[in-house]
Amino acid sequence: MLAEPQQTPFDIDFHVAGVPVRISGLFWVGTALIGWGVCRSFARGDQRELLLYLAIWTAVVLFSILVHELGHALMYRRFGQDARIVLYHFGGLAIPDGWGRRRHLRPAERFVVSAAGPAAQLLLAAAIIVVLRVGGYLAPFPIFAIGEALGLYEGRPFSSRYAWALVEFLLYVNVCWPLLNLMPVPPLDGGQMVREGMETCGVADAARIAAWIGLVVGGALAYLAFNRGEQYLGIMFAMLAVACYQSVQQSPPWRRWN
Repeated sequence: MLAEPQQTPFDIDFHVAGVPVRISGLFWVGTALIGWGVCRSFARGDQRELLLYLAIWTAVVLFSILVHELGHALMYRRFGQDARIVLYHFGGLAIPDGWGRRRHLRPAERFVVSAAGPAAQLLLAAAIIVVLRVGGYLAPFPIFAIGEALGLYEGRPFSSRYAWALVEFLLYVNVCWPLLNLMPVPPLDGGQMVREGMETCGVADAARIAAWIGLVVGGALAYLAFNRGEQYLGIMFAMLAVACYQSVQQSPPWRRWN
């Protein structure tokens, strides 16, 4: 599921901070499908407005996922490992190339690499909120209980509905998505961090235990998502739970802790 897609004639290649980036043609399709519902609610039946909101949504997702993957890639570089970035219909990947001063990272270093992506997005969201509050604007924080407790809904509203959509999209993508990505379901970053944390502590069957945790949590999240009408999210976590089950089935016999 989370594998590098084949190259297509519609791919776009460039570099950011010295890191090679490839945007698959499928990225635009996947991003539009994910944002279709929310953009329709903003457009209120106006087709031209729908296209404009989809353009804003796509720009936000492109920028946000690039920030996330740069967090991974630059941390790889910090540990002497080159990496490249691929954006596609399931989000993004930071793929180590095997070139650089070192080819293999220790579990603790891989843990930091995994954490760097969600951390980069959450820091971006925090920076946006600080700028809004300093400017006297309310911040449309996507988790109501937290936003209300922090007083983020107090302040001036935006006069432009496009600016409001831009900020709301930015905060939603850079708060909710990294939090979902931190769920302990391999191969999401949270699942990788569970495995790498256990490997750092010397747990011999870390990969199998992480897969079992991912199977249970992924299945539960899929069930909750379907019950809430979040079909895309439900399908994603169901597929991840199935992948975890397959990983458990293919694992070698249990071993004791080191």
